[in-house]
Parts: sequence; structure tokens; C-alpha cells
Amino acid sequence: MTHELHQYGGEAHSGRPARAVWPAIWNGIKCRCPKCGEGELFKSYAKSVDACAVCGEDIHHHRADDLPAYLVIFIVGHIVVGAFMGVDRLYPMSNWAHLAIWVPITIAMSFALLPSAKGAVIGLQWALYMHGFGGDDEVIETHPEQDHHA
Repeated sequence: MTHELHQYGGEAHSGRPARAVWPAIWNGIKCRCPKCGEGELFKSYAKSVDACAVCGEDIHHHRADDLPAYLVIFIVGHIVVGAFMGVDRLYPMSNWAHLAIWVPITIAMSFALLPSAKGAVIGLQWALYMHGFGGDDEVIETHPEQDHHA
């Protein structure tokens, strides 16, 4: 039986150079390539490009999935609920008036923030060499129980 030394947290020992996380996230928030900060990150509303037109960095393998939507819900929810409570305290209105004000604001803010949130997640994944951004081949993982039955 061999004993391996595990270090949790701290620096990754992958042999790859560290990438600056916050500049990559900031480039993503601006909907720009996380590597060069120049190329467009999206070819439409929230559909990412396959590769950066400026530096050629492959973007197609990102796995932003649901995290951007969760971040948008968290941010917009806090802003809208706080604003709603403040407005209601200063100017009491009927529930219908509040609905007429806050539902469109919530929808508009959500649509406005989603591309930037998705860009930030793509930037984070790029900076941390996640999901193919490290140059490694993506391996499709199977469920552990399937491995035992094969």
C-alpha cells in the first residue's frame, strides 16, 4: 500500500502556467475572449463563438450550463426585492401596481445580465483550465455503477 501526499487547496501542480483569474472573468463580463480580451465571446445573444476571431482560442468546449442563470437570479433577486421593499415603504401601492413595475424590471435586468454572467463563467473556466481549456482531451465520464457492471 502506498501513501500519497495530497495537498488540498493552494497551487495546482499541473505544470501549466497560472492564468490570471480576475482579468479573465472581467473579460468575460465584457463579453470578450478570456485570453486576449479583444475578440467577441458571443455570436448572438448568449451563443458563444467556437473560437476567438482574434487569438484563435477555442471556446466551444466551455460548460457554462446553468451557473450563469443561477448567478443572474441571485443578483437580480437581491436588487429587485430590496428596491421593491424600499419603494413600498416610501410609496405604498397596490399589488397590481407593484406587479406592473417589478415584473418588467426583473425580466429586463435578467436578459441584460445573462450574457455577462455567462461570459464571466466562461472566463473562470478558461483561467482554471476547466472543461477542455487546458488542452487535454475531454473524456466522457460514466457513472461508477456502470463501470462495475461492464
